[in-house]
Amino acid sequence: MKKLLSIAAVTVALVSLSSCKKDYTCECTSTIGGQVLQSVSTTINGKKSDVKESCENGSSSQTIGGVTTSVSCTIKD
Repeated sequence: MKKLLSIAAVTVALVSLSSCKKDYTCECTSTIGGQVLQSVSTTINGKKSDVKESCENGSSSQTIGGVTTSVSCTIKD
């Protein structure tokens, strides 16, 4: 789970180094078996389409032993 959040954080950091257009908030929520573990928000500067793509690239899901873990990332305006 921490690996998934680390990947999301690196992706968000890379976008924040690009040219600035507007601030957007990327919110990533981690769940295991449908229960929310935590939510992390990061502010990203850039074009909305670029920021949205980068933020959503932090989303992932996997099932191990019948239990699904996921990270869902979305842009909040």
